[in-house]
Amino acid sequence: MQRCVIIGGAEIKNYNRIKSKLNENDYFIFCDSGLKHQKMLNINANLIIGDFDSISKPETNVETVVLPTVKDDTDTFYAVKEAIKRGFNKFLLIGVTGNRLDHTLGNISALLYLYKQEKTATVIDDYSVMQIVGKEPISIEKAKYFSLLNISGTATGVNIENAKYPLNDAQINSEYSYCISNELIKNQKAKVYVKNGQMLLIIVEEED
Repeated sequence: MQRCVIIGGAEIKNYNRIKSKLNENDYFIFCDSGLKHQKMLNINANLIIGDFDSISKPETNVETVVLPTVKDDTDTFYAVKEAIKRGFNKFLLIGVTGNRLDHTLGNISALLYLYKQEKTATVIDDYSVMQIVGKEPISIEKAKYFSLLNISGTATGVNIENAKYPLNDAQINSEYSYCISNELIKNQKAKVYVKNGQMLLIIVEEED
């Protein structure tokens, strides 16, 4: 099954970085003002979703879902749910973090939603890669820094191996996240996992 890429309307500055993460056979869903990125990303939409309160509804033959302006889901979250209905299991979200902290946090929560739906999901922005960490270990090979943030309840059995600041079976709650700006050890892969609960892994990538 191909990967679903959901494009939101948050600012993108480094289009070359984002384009390098895309595949030719990805399925692209543009959410409302995310359409402003289409030209610079040089990709065709497979599906357009939005209430079009921040951009005019495009005149196009591409399948378009028009949403009401008064609704519970944001355009991006609706797109996530729609993609799940269409059978996608792997997701990449771009243009979903930026100046609007409320939308950023809402879109990060979509990562947790997808994780609990047993989907694979990543958020990428101009600087970093974000994903949810649970029991399945995640290896980190390349990073300027990486951080683990608790965004849901209390996480126990938090482990960080082969890093400058290791952890062994730690407990971290959402009131105090102290796993910020960890670093790799030269010529080693770090490994992170959480025995109980979930945490947000943010990898700040090295500049090419």
